[in-house]
Amino acid sequence: MDLVETLLPGVGIRYELATAQGVRLGIVVRREGSVEINTYDESDPDSAQSVFHLTAEEANTLADVLGAPRLAERFADLSREVPGLRSGRFSLRPGTPYVDRPLGDTQARTRTGCSIVAIVRGADVVTSPAPAEVLRADDVLVVIGSEEGLARLGARLAGEA
Repeated sequence: MDLVETLLPGVGIRYELATAQGVRLGIVVRREGSVEINTYDESDPDSAQSVFHLTAEEANTLADVLGAPRLAERFADLSREVPGLRSGRFSLRPGTPYVDRPLGDTQARTRTGCSIVAIVRGADVVTSPAPAEVLRADDVLVVIGSEEGLARLGARLAGEA
């Protein structure tokens, strides 16, 4: 399946794909997280046949249903739109220093300038986790920050810094 991705400066990113049934689908993910989904008229590819809108919360819920990796992809897309912003994923291995401790103990933002924006825990996603959220072995932290900050956070999470 071909997925066409188009950067919409100041707006977000548009994705277009054709379904197995031949329907052209367009998805606009706005910078603030809201989503517009539409289909295109076969005879006029610039004319949307139907449109519906999802709030950021609704889009996150749909992403949970479709699979947790979608959340991480959205931050990866954002990092392409904003110069200097990067996204990363860090798995917490059993026995590393922050397992069974609150997220706030990592001091991620203070010490590295990175923000932990979600925790992927198996099939569940904790979006915008609070500092009191207890980290568990095998959690995957979804993080945004600078390239240098991500490197420092990776070292910190592994107990190297």
